[in-house]
Amino acid sequence: MAVKPLHLIALLVCASDAAFASDAGFTLTATSKDFGSYFPGYLANGYVSTLTGPRGTEGNLAYMVGLMDYAQDDISRPAAIPGWTQIDYSTGRSAAGHFWMNQVDLKPANFQDYSQTLDLHTATLTTNYRYIDAGKATTVKVTTFASQASPHLAATQLSLTPDFDGAVELSFVLDLWAAYQPRLPLAKLSGDEMQEAVAAHQMKLVAIPPATPDRAPLWYHGDVHVGPHDGDAKALALWLDGKAEQGLAMAQAAAIELPKGMTAMSALVYKSPYRLALNLSVKVEKGKTYTFVKYVAMSREGWGGDAKSNLALASAARADGFDKLLAAHRAAWANLWKSDIVIDGDKQAQRAVHADLYYLLSSSTANTAWAVGACALTPGYAGHIFWDSDSWVFPALLLLHPERAGSLVMFRARTLAAAQARARAAGFAGAKYPWEADPENGSEQTPRFAGVLGEREIHVNADIAIAQWQYWLVTQDRAWLKQHGWPVIRDIAEFWTSRVTWNAGKQRYDILHVASVDEDYNDVPNDTYTNVAAAKALRIAAQAAAIVGEKADPRWAEVAAKLHVPFDTAKQHHLNFDESVPHDRDTWGGSSLPMLSLPALDLPMSPQVRRNDYDEAIGPVLASSRDPNSMGLAPLSIAAGTVGDETHAIAWLQKNFTGGVVKSPFDVRTETATNNTGYFVTAAAGFLQNLIFGFAGLRIEESGLNAAYPPMLPPTWRSMTLKNVAFRGKRYDIRVDRGVDGKARLTRTPIMTR
Repeated sequence: MAVKPLHLIALLVCASDAAFASDAGFTLTATSKDFGSYFPGYLANGYVSTLTGPRGTEGNLAYMVGLMDYAQDDISRPAAIPGWTQIDYSTGRSAAGHFWMNQVDLKPANFQDYSQTLDLHTATLTTNYRYIDAGKATTVKVTTFASQASPHLAATQLSLTPDFDGAVELSFVLDLWAAYQPRLPLAKLSGDEMQEAVAAHQMKLVAIPPATPDRAPLWYHGDVHVGPHDGDAKALALWLDGKAEQGLAMAQAAAIELPKGMTAMSALVYKSPYRLALNLSVKVEKGKTYTFVKYVAMSREGWGGDAKSNLALASAARADGFDKLLAAHRAAWANLWKSDIVIDGDKQAQRAVHADLYYLLSSSTANTAWAVGACALTPGYAGHIFWDSDSWVFPALLLLHPERAGSLVMFRARTLAAAQARARAAGFAGAKYPWEADPENGSEQTPRFAGVLGEREIHVNADIAIAQWQYWLVTQDRAWLKQHGWPVIRDIAEFWTSRVTWNAGKQRYDILHVASVDEDYNDVPNDTYTNVAAAKALRIAAQAAAIVGEKADPRWAEVAAKLHVPFDTAKQHHLNFDESVPHDRDTWGGSSLPMLSLPALDLPMSPQVRRNDYDEAIGPVLASSRDPNSMGLAPLSIAAGTVGDETHAIAWLQKNFTGGVVKSPFDVRTETATNNTGYFVTAAAGFLQNLIFGFAGLRIEESGLNAAYPPMLPPTWRSMTLKNVAFRGKRYDIRVDRGVDGKARLTRTPIMTR
């Protein structure tokens, strides 16, 4: 009998559409009520990122793709580049003193009529308020974006309308961050030692409201050492060169635009160990609006040039003007949004879809060989590349944005040599990809305290091969497969044939000493998900060999056929892992059986076994005292959908955007409802997969993009449309709505292209 959790069904009622009646689906807005709980938003173009501040003018931490710090005895971590957002403002000296706006307390009395809007469709942040300083009022409007059209560029436009006459001061800043302290030698510390070190520094691994990551003592930013840096007050420009700790070189430059006809009363370049700024004093008149723009250009070794070339780029953008740069940026995002998931009948779900797509698109690049970290371009999980990139983010992008999905599989091809070296060092053949890979060079970067996962959670090697194969199935790009995908698939198959153990007594192959997907079981034989994925990777290798004209190793088929898949024959359901290990712990995962229904894997089984697997899994999940991980909600919903349990499938979907894992005001996903591990694009991608493959019932197979399961719609939804889906050189709109019989149906409409 299927389990019917009433508390899940109740979620369907809680997701009231009326509460979001005024939401257009692309607009997220903060008000002064959010001052005390403001969770920073995120502006990025896949190459550079920054977090947001409530004033819109603060200096905020910023990062660049693949720019990593390699401090001694530490894991690699994203090096924080000089902050590029800060523009400070002062109304001048008064009897009350001399204040800079970015240091004034964030209170409604100081920032009146406040609103800040993240427009997901144009990836722009706009902040409006009336700033009160010692009796002087200034109407402020700030617009910031990282250009999608010109990825080396970003810009902030500041408009000021004072209600007084006089002189004001502005400071256009590049923030030179201090090195984070204390730095812990995570490459050396055991789990107990790590906990002791955190306590010894009077820190805790807990969330500090409103938005400090709960593991900030571990997942902090790395350092950039700023070298030559200077400015030209006459040219209204700043520039710097830097280098990540034992890492790559980087550079930045800023060009400042003054309002037309304005001449500064004074202009000085200010330099300190923490700040490079152009400080201006200008004269203003009551009621007039003055608009300033800060154009910033950024680059790193292997992507762009030095400070001189960045200055030329920023200066050229200034010459062209803010409107031109913004128009190109908006056009680029409008092109991205041609591929969308449109929900008719649930504004809250629609907003969640657009937020998740926004964070994925902001964090990925097209036609490169860079992957996506679990927490995007932030220090979360130290920016490392997990299987999240291959099994979560990649499938969510594949049909809507194949050029971005392609960058993720190309990352594995680019870092194949590092995986080959790692396999050799461990005594295996082929390629052994890391559990936590450095995003630039692909090296193993798992902290020692979690090192057992780095060595044992080896299903990542199968996940990577499956993603490579899925890319081939969608694109049918034979040249890519032969040059890039096949070497990865082949070497992963070679790894598995060297990693398995022959069990002579039971005439089967085992995979021993692995960490389960449910990671609390970190040394078990025959983890079912691992074995099933490994067998699929081996079969894929034989198929790929035939396509590219290579000879398949006959052992691939032999091992795949005889690899043990734990199964309870009496109860007719799969086990989580080997029969010799009891499944009796209270873990955050509860059960890994729903993972067998991940769309790219989708283990074939009878309808009854599939139903039994779901019922076996749901008990431990519901009984667990642990805070559910948002990563696990999508597999639960998809697994429910595959057995035709619409009630559960819908309830798990609803929980994924109503269960506290989405933080206001900018719908930032966190890993769980109670931790602050934010910008968790893994869960965002899972939610999108839930719709594309779960509710639409689609699977990518050799025969095509098939409707493998009946489609579903929550009761309040009138339709769901996957817009501009790309598959084998053609594009479609795929729509799920209801027929005259009230049942969900799926239709495809080819998109005619010139």
